[in-house]
Amino acid sequence: MFAFDAKELNSITAALHETCLRRKVTLTTAESCTGGLISAILTSTAGSSAYFLGGVCCYSNELKTKLLSVPANLIAETGAVSDLVAKSMAEGARSLSGADFAISVTGIAGPGGGGPDKPVGTVYCAWANAKSVDVERLQLHGDRDSIRAQTCLIALAGLYSRILTHFEEVS
Repeated sequence: MFAFDAKELNSITAALHETCLRRKVTLTTAESCTGGLISAILTSTAGSSAYFLGGVCCYSNELKTKLLSVPANLIAETGAVSDLVAKSMAEGARSLSGADFAISVTGIAGPGGGGPDKPVGTVYCAWANAKSVDVERLQLHGDRDSIRAQTCLIALAGLYSRILTHFEEVS
């Protein structure tokens, strides 16, 4: 169904697993365009319950507001696919769960839904911890499954990198 690079995915999830266990880091997710796929990947590793607290799959704008406290006026002003909504989703997920780190993703996986300013493949990933939130805009290419798979890999790799950076800064 999804065209993951199995070797890369296994490498990232194994590294995250080991690092989260060793550092006693907890994780949460807030997913829109990936539909819970990041959570599924994280929980595919036995023992992930030691660090993965859970996630929110919020496809609708209403659930982004109700569950993650994303302001409705923010969605109305910027659209659900924006840097500010991704940031708010990550902050909301972290606040809701109490996790150390959160990933959020919102985007247009296609095949429809894109426009001139936000074509199909536009995705925002956000990574939050207690001190900061980083957001990246991605412009991915391929079909729906490919865009979703790429989003998962990029989000997980970005999380791993940010966890390592966090502990380098703390040391």
